[in-house]
Amino acid sequence: MRFTAHIDVLPLDEILDPQGKAVLLGLQHLHIAGVQDVRIGRSVMMTLEADTEAEASQKVEQACQKLLANPIMERFTFELTAA
Repeated sequence: MRFTAHIDVLPLDEILDPQGKAVLLGLQHLHIAGVQDVRIGRSVMMTLEADTEAEASQKVEQACQKLLANPIMERFTFELTAA
């Protein structure tokens, strides 16, 4: 089966996010009120082959842990859909 994984990688909450802070300041200068925090990350879309959804999930988890996210500074979430 073919699956598509939509992966979001974001800095850990404890880590300073200079890009997010810059965007937050920009929003304040544009008088866009009510925004309290901005975190900038990246989005990855991966298409993969696997026999089951569990196998696909395991492959995506490994890819995130070993390559796509730095576990010291980042966290990741993903959603699998059948393609």
